[in-house]
Amino acid sequence: MAGIASNGNTMGALRNLEGKVAWITGAGTGIGQAGAVCLARAGMEVVLSGRRKEKLADTEAMIRAVGKEPVIEELDVADADQVAAVADRIEKRFSRLDVAVLSAGINVKKRSWSEVDTEGWDSVVDIDLNGAFYCCSSILPIMRRQKEGLIINVSSWAGVRVSKMTGPAYTAAKHGMVAMSESINMEEAINGIRSCALCPGEVATPILDNRPVKVTDDEKAVMLQGEDLGETILFLAQLDKRVCVNQLVISPTANRMYTAGIT
Repeated sequence: MAGIASNGNTMGALRNLEGKVAWITGAGTGIGQAGAVCLARAGMEVVLSGRRKEKLADTEAMIRAVGKEPVIEELDVADADQVAAVADRIEKRFSRLDVAVLSAGINVKKRSWSEVDTEGWDSVVDIDLNGAFYCCSSILPIMRRQKEGLIINVSSWAGVRVSKMTGPAYTAAKHGMVAMSESINMEEAINGIRSCALCPGEVATPILDNRPVKVTDDEKAVMLQGEDLGETILFLAQLDKRVCVNQLVISPTANRMYTAGIT
């Protein structure tokens, strides 16, 4: 509810998202899935993208359960032509795009310098960094035309702090994503476009299954959960368009990077 500030001005409430349009990549699982459900629950029209049709179907069912009908666009974000085609179809269908949540990301098991190979490096960078670039490049013209838009680049704790645990490919890609996100704000603020690098610590999502060392159920229980990030994405989307959260670093209270001294 809006309040009155001491200077007599009305303090803004979170904005109404009803009928606005969001595109979520990596929407089949984890953070992307949770973000898509939260945005749909808030009344947004959501476009779901991911590589696995069966996973997108799971998210589709969750969104139908909250009373919305999502649009499904299967997509490999590492393919620039596919990305451009999906962005074009979104604009043709809705004539706008208000929020983009770029959550597609992977890591490889063989990730340390002693193990990572060229194929593994390329696969991580192609999806985590190049894929985000292709998406941003394809949607910025839409947002420029409408003179507003929010891009949420789902980076990582590894995008702001170097860690041996995540490996050099993922760490480099996520650092690049953070820098790319800020460069959007530098150039596109004059067009009313905002970009947030969302940098979560450990989140209990399926990407953990690709860790070299198995994560226990007890460890997962105290991590951030997908719904925590979904609510964070919703909060960012609801902020007034005059507000730009350039970077948001969020971690579990029981942050193993601190409590266990993991580097």
